[in-house]
Amino acid sequence: MSAINSPSIPLMTYRFYFDTHQPVRLPDYPGSAWRGAFGHALKKTVCVIRNTPCHQCLLKHACAYSYIFETPPPSNTEKMRKYNSTPHPFVFRFAEKPTTEEYSLDMNLFGHGQRFFPYIIHAMHMAGQDGIGGNRQPFRLNRIDAIDFQGPPITVYQEAELRNQSPLQSPSPPQMPEKINITFHSPVRIKQDNKNLGDNHFNFGALFGSLLRRISMICYFHTDTPLETDFAELAAAARNIQFSTQNLHWYDWTRYSSRQQTEMQMGGVLGSVSLDMQGLGDFWPYLWLGQWTHVGKGTSMGMGAYTIDFTSLLDT
Repeated sequence: MSAINSPSIPLMTYRFYFDTHQPVRLPDYPGSAWRGAFGHALKKTVCVIRNTPCHQCLLKHACAYSYIFETPPPSNTEKMRKYNSTPHPFVFRFAEKPTTEEYSLDMNLFGHGQRFFPYIIHAMHMAGQDGIGGNRQPFRLNRIDAIDFQGPPITVYQEAELRNQSPLQSPSPPQMPEKINITFHSPVRIKQDNKNLGDNHFNFGALFGSLLRRISMICYFHTDTPLETDFAELAAAARNIQFSTQNLHWYDWTRYSSRQQTEMQMGGVLGSVSLDMQGLGDFWPYLWLGQWTHVGKGTSMGMGAYTIDFTSLLDT
């Protein structure tokens, strides 16, 4: 391939620790509940022009809530001009088995979103205090750790004190292995030909195409370095690649959208796929970075989360 460049997204993973003195009563995938509570608390915190839709607000390009949660395209954008919103600068990620003594969740924060981190802390504190889910279970924010890519976690917020932090960095991919196993931890919802891809038709071309668009949009709207690469060549090559094994199933779930006041179907595929990486060096940096960006629809609420494992494959 020619003119294929590796992507770079400066980011930080923050782990929010909450105290809750009762068993956690949240859905298997609680991202919708947390995202809704977070957005409500953030808007309540920063909005100074009440009862005005964000897209009509004079302050929409200078507002923390608008940038983080609505994310309108800038007036001078060259991409997504016809869209009301662009990819958000964050995703939630959740532990699969929360404990009752201490509940934690992760937020991956991208690029320029970092400048609003104090607002995010306050909004997460208020969201937990107001209660999460249909039962309005309260969560008290205890501390926040920055999860380093290589070193131990560093506490950056505790007892109402925000401490100095390291600059954001983009995760560097390790040396490409011969084989990888991709495990999807939350439903991956990807459309192809206007249809949701089920487990029987899930394919690498669609997965990578969705990931390439997402990484490109995050770079363009939330960093100072737009992705410059041969998109058409990468996408065309991806369509000729097949997984070596697939173990997937469809998972149906429904969430209630308070903004649209309706229930929404948000099913997607779960499970794992394996991929032989010989000759796929151009794809490796995107696949690795996608572990932090997620892929598909509903990423900000935690959908499309995956991890890549290859140590066990190399040992066999």
